[in-house]
Amino acid sequence: MRIGEVAEQAGVSVRALRYYEEQRLLDSTRTSGRQRQYPDGAVERVRMIQKLYAAGLTSRLVREVLPRCMNEGPVTYDFVESIIAERARIDCQINDLTQVRARLDEIITVATDPSHPDHCHPVPSGVPDTA
Repeated sequence: MRIGEVAEQAGVSVRALRYYEEQRLLDSTRTSGRQRQYPDGAVERVRMIQKLYAAGLTSRLVREVLPRCMNEGPVTYDFVESIIAERARIDCQINDLTQVRARLDEIITVATDPSHPDHCHPVPSGVPDTA
């Protein structure tokens, strides 16, 4: 299957496929005319790569996880631990972002609520209501 066919069927750009090859996530061979030729299963592999990136995994982790997701490697204790650690990292990011949002909500309240004790300037007309 040629690069354009894989890209179209998988719903990605040709550039993305080249990147996946650079990251050693996807293999191709070359025809005598130097065109990329992908094996059967390339579309499914690209779709899985997309899911792993969408889950927030780095290229390094995608390279580690992908073979197991494609039934190409064993699921080891170290592998499971690395995925659990990645989930914990994402949980921390969620917590941090939730705290940032709460601080922004407080700033919006102070800026838009004239009855708030920290409010010190009139709210100009046309400012959208945040409620």
